[in-house]
Amino acid sequence: MTRAVVFDLWDTLVDFDTAGGRAFQDKVAGRLRRDPEEFAALWYEGRARRESGSLRDYLLTLGANGAVADEVVTLRHESTRAMLRPRPGAVETLRELRERGLRLGLISVCSEDVPEVWGETPFVGLFDSTVFSCAVGMRKPDPRIYLLACEELGVKPMEAIFVGDGANDELVGAERVGMRAVLIHREGEEPMWEEARDWPGPRITKIPQVVALLDA
Repeated sequence: MTRAVVFDLWDTLVDFDTAGGRAFQDKVAGRLRRDPEEFAALWYEGRARRESGSLRDYLLTLGANGAVADEVVTLRHESTRAMLRPRPGAVETLRELRERGLRLGLISVCSEDVPEVWGETPFVGLFDSTVFSCAVGMRKPDPRIYLLACEELGVKPMEAIFVGDGANDELVGAERVGMRAVLIHREGEEPMWEEARDWPGPRITKIPQVVALLDA
């Protein structure tokens, strides 16, 4: 029996604004006096470090002084705050699932700006567990991050469904610990991530379809 639904965040409950993300990177490159293209590659290479620890500390390793690092962290908060807008039907679906008595969890691979502005988003109060990689020092598909979410929800992995867009091998990671995994991708488009394009399990194209999946 399904007792919990655990969601990914980016490109699942909210859209990641690629243009906005690149605009932020270019601003940071300017503050650090780096070539934008060179810095974009460096920023990508540093994902694992940014998403499993302190963003400020990471910026210091790139040569930013304390004042610049603080300024960039503030810019990051502003950028993330603008992106954390629920997809159509996301909030309503979460409320319906709660009304049905299901436990709700979130596992997000993200830097510390997400949990730091989370309290300002429409998602506040809708989750029984929120696990942010930067706060726990683990990233998907590490099995421990799924098990932590299930522990906080008070359910066994086989009693939980995980819904995500397939980034970070998250679907396979969820299934490895015993969860049922569901791929979400945009209607009429292939999944964004190559590793998810041949996904043999259930698929949805809109968050409200989670409810129908549970009823099936």
